[in-house]
Amino acid sequence: MTARAYKLVWFVPREAVDATREAVFAAGAGRIGDYARCSWYTAGTGTFLGGAGTDPSIGEPGREQRVSELRVETVVPAERAAEIVDALVAAHPYEEVAYELYPLVELEP
Repeated sequence: MTARAYKLVWFVPREAVDATREAVFAAGAGRIGDYARCSWYTAGTGTFLGGAGTDPSIGEPGREQRVSELRVETVVPAERAAEIVDALVAAHPYEEVAYELYPLVELEP
């Protein structure tokens, strides 16, 4: 079974949520029927420890960081998935962007 759509999930500091949402929507994400810019997000805490050679936008290498972040979700048409992920990565402030892409299954009525 080939997915016709995906759910894209990413984690981002609150101050960058609008920039990342704008980027993925401009690239073609977030459409459900006649609705556009559909997304959902919730707050949480992200943690990371940058290793040698990293250049984190928050904190410093070798020290574990705890960051207030948002988990953002939206739908992505399969044919635009690569471009949408590229747009997310380009707009995101982190050196390494944490994102997930899940295939969606449509049930026939």
